[in-house]
Amino acid sequence: MSEQQAPGPGTQTTGRLYGVGLGPGDPSLMTVKAVQVIAGADVIAYHSARHGRSIARSIAAEHLRADHIEEALVYPVTTESTDHPGGYRGALDDFYEAAAARLAAHLDAGRTVAVISEGDPLFYGSYQHMHKRLAHRYPTEVIPGVTSISAAAARLGKPLAEADEVLTILPGTLPEEELTARLAATDTAVVMKLGRTFPTVRRAMERSGRLPEAHYVERATMAGERTDALAAIDPETDTVPYFSVTVVPSRVAEQSYRAPGSEADEATAPSGPGEVVVVGTGPAGPLWLTPESRGALAAAEDLVGYTTYLDRVPVRPGQQRHASDNKVESERAELALDLARRGRKVAVVSGGDPGVFAMATAVVEVASQDPYRSVPVRVLPGVTAANAAAARAGAPLGHDYAVISLSDRLKPWEVIAERLHAAASADLALALYNPGSRSRTWQVGKARELLLEHRAPDTPVILARDIGGPEESVRTVRLTDLDPTQVDMRTLLIVGSSQTQAVRRDDGTEVVWTPRRYPEK
Repeated sequence: MSEQQAPGPGTQTTGRLYGVGLGPGDPSLMTVKAVQVIAGADVIAYHSARHGRSIARSIAAEHLRADHIEEALVYPVTTESTDHPGGYRGALDDFYEAAAARLAAHLDAGRTVAVISEGDPLFYGSYQHMHKRLAHRYPTEVIPGVTSISAAAARLGKPLAEADEVLTILPGTLPEEELTARLAATDTAVVMKLGRTFPTVRRAMERSGRLPEAHYVERATMAGERTDALAAIDPETDTVPYFSVTVVPSRVAEQSYRAPGSEADEATAPSGPGEVVVVGTGPAGPLWLTPESRGALAAAEDLVGYTTYLDRVPVRPGQQRHASDNKVESERAELALDLARRGRKVAVVSGGDPGVFAMATAVVEVASQDPYRSVPVRVLPGVTAANAAAARAGAPLGHDYAVISLSDRLKPWEVIAERLHAAASADLALALYNPGSRSRTWQVGKARELLLEHRAPDTPVILARDIGGPEESVRTVRLTDLDPTQVDMRTLLIVGSSQTQAVRRDDGTEVVWTPRRYPEK
């Protein structure tokens, strides 16, 4: 309940404004407080389209008296076009101002005004437009109501969210790409405002992989109620009213305990081929995780990966986690593919971008061999460490650049040295991965010597450590001053080209950038 105080002493006594939520449609779901406020009001206001029929009024009809003053707030437009000079939004703004003035006249006369609305007044409700224009001027109280979301979940008998699940509520009027991304990223979802948007919503559900989980609820608790699997609703032949929602319910509830051998257990047993999705988590944590990757991690039945990367993924009931150290990439790939052959949905968790010195190569390589060639494999991109570090420093990779790993665990140092010479002589900026560790202490010094054969001593070098993590640090030094003892396995180096600039800004920070224009020879 929210309440504004009445005007102070010495001001004229006015009426009181109520925003009254009526619930999802069944009059018996109105709250006792809502009924009491309606009974005590002088004026009952409600919104309607130009046909004059008001769902809110029909819900509250049995509580209306003959001596109630009724104010029908009739929208000038709903979905049709308008010749208003301000367009659709301008027509509605003028309407809300005029409607608020009508109600203000009653309030100024000392009358109590109840603006009734289906659902909850402040949840996608028409009342909120009156609230914004009147609540600061008159004593106001909002009576909450049961939302259509709660009603839909109740009619389906499906929990909306459990434990740490995130529920996302989306208007179907969003662009399809935005709907798809948000549906992919969330645990559970409700999409409202269907009607003409239904074909877009259904495509977004399918593109995000949520269609098999989704349910359709039409006119929950009202006459003509309908519930079904969303996949069963045909956008070409079925009529979908505005007062319909789609629900993607709790996964935790679906994965709750089932007695071995029970019908429920048999019904949810894996069937057919599974899938392996290689997911890039970015350089640190959830802030740089893409919606598609977030959705894939939530949907997986098994997570496979290096322990450090698995620890970045929230623990979800029902998921199996298979952790290992960082030196058994092929074994991890085989484990994931074996699980998928048994019908499991598997996410292989990789840091950064899985295709940049990470797990995608191992999985694709093993999946190209018998007996795994028929297992579906997808690779989802992630923010790679080079791009994350470059963003923190400014724009040092703004022109052509090369990415090289200094680790000689999987290739000889002679190959690394040859590539460093080639990239440096081509005047490319360099992103150097895996520059050093406790067992590799000399590579950074040797790389510095090689690069100084082609670069000026004052070439900017960025030392980016633990980017996105709690110990993040970004420093810029001259190439000649690069100290190998300051580099560890959590550090990435970016070495500028001959054109790279390091500039001290007025706020004391240093920004490094490589211009996109290159001088003509």
